[in-house]
Amino acid sequence: MNLSEVKVGGKVTVVQVNGEGILRRRLLDMGLTPRTKVEVIKLAPMGDPIELFLRGYKLTIRKDEAERIEVVE
Repeated sequence: MNLSEVKVGGKVTVVQVNGEGILRRRLLDMGLTPRTKVEVIKLAPMGDPIELFLRGYKLTIRKDEAERIEVVE
């Protein structure tokens, strides 16, 4: 499944970051690397953006960015 499908309060592990170019590099630089534990903190009222907790900090990303990140529970 991808990160955009995880419900609020869900805890998952990143498997792979798909895509190419600068967007993929930016996601990796923000700490979304394979084997990273991620918790979905909250969603905006319309579902975009998504607030995450990983590596001791909060990160907010757009739903289309979250769709590129494959995760497992």
